[in-house]
Amino acid sequence: MNILVIGAGGREHALVWALAASSLADRVYAAPGNAGLAEDAECVAIAADDREGILAFAKSNAIDLVVIGPEAPLVAGLADRLEAEGIKAFGPSARAARLEGSKGFTKEVCDRYAIPTAAYGHFTELGPALDYLEAHGAPIVVKADGLAAGKGVIMAETRAEAEDAVRDMLEGNRFGAAGAEVVIEEWLPGQEASFFALVDGETALPLVSAQDHKRVGDGDTGPNTGGMGAYSPAPLVTEAIAGRIMDEVIEPTVRAMKEMGCPYKGVLYAGLMIEDGTPKLLEYNVRFGDPECQVLMMRLMSDLLPALLAVHEGGLRHFDLRWHADAALTVVMAANGYPGDYQKGSEIRGIETADAIPGVKVFHAGTARDGDRLIATGGRVLDVTGRAPTIAEAQAKAYRAVDAIDWPGGFCRRDIGWRAIG
Repeated sequence: MNILVIGAGGREHALVWALAASSLADRVYAAPGNAGLAEDAECVAIAADDREGILAFAKSNAIDLVVIGPEAPLVAGLADRLEAEGIKAFGPSARAARLEGSKGFTKEVCDRYAIPTAAYGHFTELGPALDYLEAHGAPIVVKADGLAAGKGVIMAETRAEAEDAVRDMLEGNRFGAAGAEVVIEEWLPGQEASFFALVDGETALPLVSAQDHKRVGDGDTGPNTGGMGAYSPAPLVTEAIAGRIMDEVIEPTVRAMKEMGCPYKGVLYAGLMIEDGTPKLLEYNVRFGDPECQVLMMRLMSDLLPALLAVHEGGLRHFDLRWHADAALTVVMAANGYPGDYQKGSEIRGIETADAIPGVKVFHAGTARDGDRLIATGGRVLDVTGRAPTIAEAQAKAYRAVDAIDWPGGFCRRDIGWRAIG
């Protein structure tokens, strides 16, 4: 089969790496890809949001399956466009992708189908939003309704912070159209966890658990980011809790989407808050997490490609996946200044040394080639991933690889996995 993966980040590199190992894969392409992806796939200069360019390439290169990595093309209807032309796509339709594209829509689904989530208000005007803040106080969470590249969630510890966030979104155009509506919700106690399931419209197949680190600084301090590291399994998600997540969150959502006439097909990613064994939904994403995808792919023993095809064909009911018993942990190396204004163009050395460590894979998230030089082009730039029998050993292996990389223009957290290791 000829496979085309859409995207240019660490998630897409992990997917390409796994798909390239499939016995069913003939040629694997990535659009637009990056310097690391180019080692595992043939990169083509087509932007992830260029629907017609992607369609034309898929037709002219006999692409059998398009795997859509990022959320924006899914929300914009890329899967619909490809399917309309008879090209198989892995990823939900635009209507189903509203689960990520509109936080308000997700909250309405939760209300209608009794899916446990935080109490909330949904607003398009400043006055009622400020009234809600006055009534509920702080700490509280303010979210842009639409896609904001992982930066549209403000954890407001004071009412003043919450008011500033609401004003910035509804009046200050901070996130553009994504912030034209806001969701304000209660601040839930507990620990966050990421839960993934493959869904074929009717059947949901859970994947192994994972937990990520959203804050930029050690000890989970500082502003939220797209993710500074992740590990799998997540000790927090016991077998009993995983069962509750499936019974109370994932499966009701799958039924809801089918009943609403927009059956969900793809990977469904639930961001959850868990306290005293009780899960509550924080948000849905309609694609693999980044950087959680990197640790999942490191632990996946089965061939990924048949699983993605089973999702498309509605064949998950009798499907199963095998996983390595080992743990995996990834450390994100980001450009200095991230998640604010960050430096671009700094040179990175030592990737080969890091990659040569047994059980280590360096996934590229924001790199390019400048002649013989490898340079940083994004905020999150490398995902240094280790696999070992325990989370502590995987952590040690990942940081050994981090220390082998010579990149003065970047930084990383030094405590990824601390909750699991203690």
